[in-house]
Amino acid sequence: MACAEFPFHVPSLSELAEVLQKGLKDNFADVHVSVVDCPDLTKSPFTFPAKGICGKTRIIEVGGVPYLLPLVNKTKVYDLNKIAQEIKFPGAFILGAGAGPFQTLGFNAEFMPIVQTASEKKSPVNGSYFAQVNPADGDCLLEKYSEKYHDFGCALLANLFASEGQPGKVIEVKAKRRTGVLNFVTCMRQALEKHYGDKPVGMGGTFLVQKGTVKAHIMPAEFPSCPLNSDDDVNKWLRFYEMQAPLVCLPVFVSRDPGFDLRLEHTHFFSHHGKGGHYHYDTSPDTVEYLGYFSPAEFLFRIDRPKETHSIGRD
Repeated sequence: MACAEFPFHVPSLSELAEVLQKGLKDNFADVHVSVVDCPDLTKSPFTFPAKGICGKTRIIEVGGVPYLLPLVNKTKVYDLNKIAQEIKFPGAFILGAGAGPFQTLGFNAEFMPIVQTASEKKSPVNGSYFAQVNPADGDCLLEKYSEKYHDFGCALLANLFASEGQPGKVIEVKAKRRTGVLNFVTCMRQALEKHYGDKPVGMGGTFLVQKGTVKAHIMPAEFPSCPLNSDDDVNKWLRFYEMQAPLVCLPVFVSRDPGFDLRLEHTHFFSHHGKGGHYHYDTSPDTVEYLGYFSPAEFLFRIDRPKETHSIGRD
């Protein structure tokens, strides 16, 4: 697989905290951004296989929406352990958003990769989740991947944040009561873009929707049989839901594309009450509460970039 590498602009955490504080203040009534020690992410509600999101931070974009739309390319299957090796980072802790490994599942699904990849010293640990449209009632069916499957696959597209999984200093973001039109992630991404201009900044980590509801989608189990040539076509194909907090979200976002055909932001989420999917925005602005922990990425790795591209289905 072709792999391109790009160094991000990496501001100090204190500077990033100021930029995000200012940007979020335009969109939320109550905002507090600070630099803190990363909480132990092995504990509830995160339950990750690594304690933190620090050390050798990377953003990896694999494949892309053009491998799903307008028609699926079923040759595009990947392995998260091999992806870590591809970027010379065996043992990386990876989290993010992607398409489910249909090659194993036998159907299409939303995927929440949470993987401690293999290294010489340690066996890999798969803490991933997947969400499908329940064939019985059309509702969300969220399952933990390792309870049924033993591989480390994903497919078609993935936006990943990789680190050593170490404790360390991170940016804590608290935001309550949305007053603007932007979702939580878009607001942060646009704040970075506005401040840093043509210097791309990438970030990832995790955030909780502690209170409120969000609009989400889940892709149907069956891939499109007819080409989806517009966002309208895509929205008719997707299944949309309103899902209740608490939710554990896995965001990856980049302030601007330095020329690698990137998806600028992508967030999937899981929960411990059976809900999961692709995050769009909260639907309860008066009551919503977010709590997030983020690290800036040092490098971008672009793997298996589609040769033919389009801008459909990137919302």
